[in-house]
Amino acid sequence: MPGPKGLDPSSSPRALLGAELRHAREKAGLTQEELGQPLFVSGSFIGQLEAGTRRMMPEYAVKIDEVLGTGGFFERNCKASTKSKYPDHFAEAAEAEAIATAIKEYAPLLIPGLLQTEAYARAIFRAYQPTATEAVIDELVTARLERAHLLDDPTKPLLWTVLDEAVLRRKVGDPAETAEALRHVAAMARRHRVIVQVLPFEAGAHAALNGSLKLMAFEDAPPLAYLQGLGTGQLQDDPATVARHELTYDLVRAMALSPKESLALIESVAEDYAHEDQP
Repeated sequence: MPGPKGLDPSSSPRALLGAELRHAREKAGLTQEELGQPLFVSGSFIGQLEAGTRRMMPEYAVKIDEVLGTGGFFERNCKASTKSKYPDHFAEAAEAEAIATAIKEYAPLLIPGLLQTEAYARAIFRAYQPTATEAVIDELVTARLERAHLLDDPTKPLLWTVLDEAVLRRKVGDPAETAEALRHVAAMARRHRVIVQVLPFEAGAHAALNGSLKLMAFEDAPPLAYLQGLGTGQLQDDPATVARHELTYDLVRAMALSPKESLALIESVAEDYAHEDQP
């Protein structure tokens, strides 16, 4: 079967590639589960490829061409869909985040990227890469701030963040920059653009002690969970695994301070940093 026409990389190549995959699969008379079997992936994974929430890797593209008889179309075009300005371990999660209808996150150490200020992000990247050139740091900061434009829409996506109290107590940059960063989070909460809770130290042991957690929901695709470590990240789509992580988030949220109490604590700690910066 001749392959579909080439994709325009400038117009959401991943979404276009996903649409072509759905078209080719349906033309071949296969369900998502049936296409997933020779690739050793789930039907939900195929659904996420078709919805554009997962990237098509070259090894999958080759097998899809073989199964669907698309003459190398997906192998040729998957390169455009895998280009990213984000690190490899985070690229797929960032691109899924961009089309999510809801994002729920537990942050154990740092203010989440979507809520960071420029100075806060710059201090983080400089700590990660102390010998990098300013141009490299500028590029990283720009990419992070561009992600925050997701919140320019007044209602979508829903963003619900639980910050560990350690996030508030860790000074990133100088005291004034940390105060600015916390005030930005508080301002977003006061504008009712995000829901923010703080998990206090006094809560003790909790279900997410092992690390950070991000949950993403989509309009036309199954939910995803993203777990991040030092230079690593795992995007998980297995329904049972995602459900378990959703329970973990619910348990953490239940142990956190109320949004009102959390806002008061965030603003109080920001004020402490602001006073610390004064002569």
